[in-house]
Amino acid sequence: MTAQLFEPTSEHDRRLARSAGGRLAELNGAGVITAADVHVARTLARLGHEKDEDVVVAAALATRAVREGSVCVDLARVPELAPDLDWPEPDGWLQRVAASTLAAQRALVVELGLVYLQRYHHQEVAVAADLTARAGQDPPPVHEELLAEALGSVFPGEGYAEQREAAVTAVRSWTTVLTGGPGTGKTTTVARVLALLAQQHEAGPSARPLRVALAAPTGKAAARLQEAVTEALDELLAGPLTDAQRRAAEPLRQVHAATIHRLLGWRPGGGTRFRHGRENRLPHDVVVVDESSMMSLTLTARLLEAVRPQTRLLLVGDPDQLVSVDAGAVLADLVAGVTEGGQPEAPEEPRDSAGTAVARLRTVHRYGEQIGALAQALRDGDADQVLAVLRGSDPASSASAASPPQVRFVEEAEPGDYLRGPLTRQALALREAALTGDDDAAMAALEEHRLLCAHRDGPYGVRTWNRRVEQWVTEVTGDPLWEPMYPGRPLLVTANDYALGLFNGDTGVVVLGKDGRPRAVIAGTDGRRELAVSRLGDVDTMHAMTIHKAQGSQAREVTVLLPDEDSALLTRELLYTAVTRARDRVTLVGSEAVVRAAVERQVRRASGLRQRLAGGSPAP
Repeated sequence: MTAQLFEPTSEHDRRLARSAGGRLAELNGAGVITAADVHVARTLARLGHEKDEDVVVAAALATRAVREGSVCVDLARVPELAPDLDWPEPDGWLQRVAASTLAAQRALVVELGLVYLQRYHHQEVAVAADLTARAGQDPPPVHEELLAEALGSVFPGEGYAEQREAAVTAVRSWTTVLTGGPGTGKTTTVARVLALLAQQHEAGPSARPLRVALAAPTGKAAARLQEAVTEALDELLAGPLTDAQRRAAEPLRQVHAATIHRLLGWRPGGGTRFRHGRENRLPHDVVVVDESSMMSLTLTARLLEAVRPQTRLLLVGDPDQLVSVDAGAVLADLVAGVTEGGQPEAPEEPRDSAGTAVARLRTVHRYGEQIGALAQALRDGDADQVLAVLRGSDPASSASAASPPQVRFVEEAEPGDYLRGPLTRQALALREAALTGDDDAAMAALEEHRLLCAHRDGPYGVRTWNRRVEQWVTEVTGDPLWEPMYPGRPLLVTANDYALGLFNGDTGVVVLGKDGRPRAVIAGTDGRRELAVSRLGDVDTMHAMTIHKAQGSQAREVTVLLPDEDSALLTRELLYTAVTRARDRVTLVGSEAVVRAAVERQVRRASGLRQRLAGGSPAP
């Protein structure tokens, strides 16, 4: 449990609960719980007539846990938050919570040695139950002779051995988790698995085509999924397929990716409820979800409710990346829970019962060995090796003298001295393309380089660096950029707009139209869109973006501006996610101390899902 305490900025800090008393006031003053946590706990106590102060504190800590991304709270680890405070003895504390009025009324739930708010316990149990029910079915029907014949055409040669093994797992399972780092060929595998399933479906009794849904948590991730699947299908269809295989795979070109919210049928004002659920299931035969590490527990529960039991579900993602900004770390729990529960990863022989299978891809095909070595060192949590790769002292990852380094480590006291050059060059390239109305050049320039920050605010935050880049452009051009929608402004959509077909994470550029008026060119899930700038709602400038927002996207070159060593956001997962956004080159700007701090800190979210899936009890 990472201690993330707040320090009040003044006596008027909104996180301070001035009306609180007793233990709640003590914990609030120490920065452990906020006014919001206090308010929820006191409301529950009042409605449930709870008198035990330690039980009310447990309710506040359970609320805090959800706010920090956990599903529940482990009272045995709570003292790690503030070791200097006087905490109750954990076992007795847990027993009193279990015997409390709040537990009797199910406002709090104690199970697996953990304390939950009722809503999140219900969702966790539902996710585990739905996955278990899917695993308890008879396995999906598979035409084994047809599968064996198609594997050689769809995954030809030894270069596809790893993907071929994963594909067999997916074809034979109702639920498959396909994991692997960036560049391991996950999306290529998905496209070719769909081709195998399309042929299996065509050979079956149904006369209709295979119904496929492609989805991702954000609009940007869905757009990348669409692009990658289309490219992989084009490559496949140009290969040595039989006429029957090509005929089955061809309709897959018509499948379009969407956000999970859009797939489920988000309803304005509906909160977390959707048009599709247990009473109105999705009609698809196959549902593929990419970037599933970004799925929260709530969204996973809603997805599983909506997927028919006889629909193949393929969850694709990298469990080493950042988890959802909301409560839960579902992909990591699934991978750990399934493997701890005895399920094999990519079994080599057909199974006689279906289950949630994990297929892991390990061979990197996309970027060079230096970025791959850096990513592996981060996964291993080896700070010395991370620094060795960054400084080029690792012989296995050193670039040749004839090629520029793929990894660069910049230790500058003032990061602006280094960043001004590359950021100004990109901003001026965007501006030049935008002023001439060249959409293609503007969008290409946007994907050329990306500055990633951990924070939105502060000296190392996105807002600061967006302003600095605009100041540098003004100094070079003399244009004060008084117009908010200035030509060359890079855009990041920050909220879903279903009326316009824009989704959180979509990116674009303001360019001048033929009439001389600015217009926004946005790359979305349905391709490039052109809109009057007056129609845009929630958008930010994107000379810099947060690492969380960058998840699911890529750029040719990425610069990562590391925050202070004591930043609460600085974790191994954050750094791993940042460096793996780069296709060709990555630069880290920071210090050795910051890098070591990042590698040593891991995101640890309290959850009982992996224990439920493994059929065991939580670790002591």
